[in-house]
Amino acid sequence: MMNKRQAAKVAQAQSVLRDLGFAKTQTNTRSALTLIALLKLSPSKPWSSASNDLFRVVDIMQWMRDRYGADYAPNSRETIRRQTLHQFVAAGLVLLNPDDPNRPVNSGNSCYQIAPAALKLIQSRGTPLYARRLRAYLVKAPGLQASYAKTRELARIPVTLLDGSPVYLTPGGQNVLLKAILEEFCPRWTPGGKVLYVGDAGKDDPVLDVVGLSALRIDLDKHGKLPDLIVYMPDRNWLVLLDAASSHGPVDAKRHAELKTLLGSSSVGLVYVTCFSSRAEMRKYLTEIAWETDAWCAEDPTHLIHFNGERFLGPYDPSDGMPKVQTARRS
Repeated sequence: MMNKRQAAKVAQAQSVLRDLGFAKTQTNTRSALTLIALLKLSPSKPWSSASNDLFRVVDIMQWMRDRYGADYAPNSRETIRRQTLHQFVAAGLVLLNPDDPNRPVNSGNSCYQIAPAALKLIQSRGTPLYARRLRAYLVKAPGLQASYAKTRELARIPVTLLDGSPVYLTPGGQNVLLKAILEEFCPRWTPGGKVLYVGDAGKDDPVLDVVGLSALRIDLDKHGKLPDLIVYMPDRNWLVLLDAASSHGPVDAKRHAELKTLLGSSSVGLVYVTCFSSRAEMRKYLTEIAWETDAWCAEDPTHLIHFNGERFLGPYDPSDGMPKVQTARRS
């Protein structure tokens, strides 16, 4: 339970957010406390003393707890990120990873900072300057948002799909390897294939071909335990499921069973591939890779390693464990 001074500061922060045009869900107590934490404003400090240090989500939650007694559960971290900070960043109020725009969005070191123009406005709250600065800020807001987004936009990873269409992945993480999979593995090993899904940990809306999957009698939850990439090969009626080891680990027995359950309702043949950036990375997982799956290394893109030897690349008939097609195809 907040005391009067704490509650008054939260109410003032909510008023600032309403002035900036945020929707009701971003002017609630959680969002107001997030703003206060990013400004490093304890209940007794005036708005003129606001600052814009870098904060991780865990730091924001700790500040709320220590200064305002708001003890959010650890699993609230994602709610704060998705339902408050995401909107603050989109509006240009807050900057994401200004110290390192190439940092992966899902990194534990991802940090947030009040944008300089917004800080100047907020520091004037309660003074005669505030109304004039607010009007000027709101006029410039669209341009400010575009300016703040530019650095992040330039850092995105451009990727060309099999059909020649371009997509952009968020920087860092497994997406560097995912780019290699799309541009090196797919043309060699799934020629004529169609990309039905591209996962990107930094995006709420991954590339998902709902129509193409539905035609194969597959209905996927895009937020489920999907592989990093799904490619359909119509000439062979194969669905190639590719996981970047850096995100899920290898396709081990457990992961193999998960993917089979997830996609087994379709009549297509399922091919499982674990992708690594190098053979040195693959050596860490050799004892875990499931039989009847394949492994590929980006540093040796013209080679595949098959775990069992009966088939170079292909699905297995679950009834007898033998490959459906006996002829291997190599490039």
